This record gives sequence, structure tokens and C-alpha cells, in this order.
Amino acid sequence: MADLSTTIHKLELKNPVLTASGTFGYGLEYDDFLDVSLLGGIVVKGTTIHPRQGNAYPRMAETASGMLNSVGLQNRGARYFATDIYPKLTKYNTNVLVNVSGSTIEEYIACAEIINELDHIAGIELNISCPNVKEGGMSFGTSCGSIENVVSAVRKVYQKTMIVKLTPNVTDIGELARAAEYSGADSLSLINTLLGMAINAETRKPVLATITGGLSGPAIKPIALRMVWEVAKAVNVPLVGMGGIMNATDAIEFFLAGASAIQVGTANYIDPTITLKIIDGIDSYLNYHKFNKLSDIIGCLQL
Repeated sequence: MADLSTTIHKLELKNPVLTASGTFGYGLEYDDFLDVSLLGGIVVKGTTIHPRQGNAYPRMAETASGMLNSVGLQNRGARYFATDIYPKLTKYNTNVLVNVSGSTIEEYIACAEIINELDHIAGIELNISCPNVKEGGMSFGTSCGSIENVVSAVRKVYQKTMIVKLTPNVTDIGELARAAEYSGADSLSLINTLLGMAINAETRKPVLATITGGLSGPAIKPIALRMVWEVAKAVNVPLVGMGGIMNATDAIEFFLAGASAIQVGTANYIDPTITLKIIDGIDSYLNYHKFNKLSDIIGCLQL
């Protein structure tokens, strides 16, 4: 068996397969299907300082090669997570990370401060794709200035590994990635969903109540690969790649593009055990091609 271990800042992962926030609940929901501790880590659903009801229904829609969602970060808030959910997660012998979101810098800070006190949480994934209320609806992740403001502010209060999740709905992702790195990100994860929409031709109405939503699944993989490759050349921090990873071959492609780890999202809905199959597939690939360890192929795209 090849050495599948990898490192994201101070996080030591037994293998490079994590789950994407919003697609794996808190991990607890998958206990009947697999041993969560066998994964390199899990990123639990988006957490905000205040409880959120999420968006109106319908808020998910299937497309020809992916899924649209506009769930709206439905969760019961950081304090509820700390008192009621967190104790149940300490049983996992793997890296547990929390996806931290907010509408203002103050909300990001408050949420990160609560998570910082939880010993068994190995790190946070700072989701900077949320609306910035004080900036008139602009997303934090779409300008260097707003990225620097929120990342540097959270960096001051959060002591462990901070992965910053980048939005793909931008013109130059390399420039924004450098801004996140400069402001204190220990790692970057990409990509988040692409903005899309679906229309019902019979009713002549949008399928989603919010009209637009985030597109995930196989349709976005070529874009995600391109962006990981671009960012790998732009920064020096490790990358976590995601976007349409459905099998081990998809994962291998992200490693070759420069990712040190990957997250599996939409595929979890199709096969709850897909993460374990991807781990096995990565091992088989390395053995077949006579690589001793995962690090032998990271960023090794032949041009």
C-alpha cells in the first residue's frame, strides 16, 4: 500500500480525502454507511454565529450534469454547535473542520472565536463567498480588499489551521488567492459552486425559489481543475481541490494540478460510501504507476 498521507499546514491527514461542507452534514448522518474515522477529514456544514432558517423552498434542483442548490446556510448557530453537536464529534479519529460563514466581519469573528475554543476541531474553512451586508450585497471573496479585511480579522482570533474557501465567480482567481495568502490563510480550498439557474419551460418560472443557486457536480470539474492549476502557480500555501470529483481518477487529476488534498461533495448524495472507494482508487493508481507516496504526484502535471 502506498503512503497516502498529506499535510495541510499543521493538519496531518492519513489520506487526502475530505468531505465538502454542506454535503456530509456533521458526519453523524453517515455513520450507518461508513467509518468516518477512515477519512482524511470532514468539513461539517456551514456554521454562522446566529441561527439561520435558510432560503425558501424549492432550494435544490437537479440538472443534466450537476446540482443547483440555494439552501442558504441553514444551521442552528455556533453556540448550539458547540454545546449540542461538537460533543458528538469527538468520537471521530480524524480531522474535523468547521465551515465558518457570516454576513459581516463581526459575525465571522464571533463565530471563529467560539470554534477556536473547541479542542477537537482541527481547523476552520473560512467561507468568503457569503453576502457582505455592509458592502451592499457584494461577496467578501470577489475583491482583494474585502478578502484581506475578513481573513486578517479572523486570523487575529483563530489560532489553529485556517483554510480559506475561494469563490470561482471572479475574473482573476490567482490575484484573490494571493490576497488570502497575504492576509494569513494557511491553506486555500477551491472551488465553491458556480452561480447558475434552472427554468421550468412548462410553468415559465425559475425552478429555485431564489431564482439562482450554486452549481456543483461533474459540470464544473474542468473549471475547478483550471482554477486549482492557476492558484497553485500563484501561491505557496497548500491547496484543497474540489468541484465535480466523482471517482478516484477525478481526484488524481486535482493532485496533478497542484492540490494536496481534495473534498468530495455532490458524489456523496449518489453513493454515501464514495469517499472510501476514492481512497482505495488513489492507492491503486499509485501502486500501478509505481509511486511510493501521494506527494510524488502533487503538482506533477507534465506540460
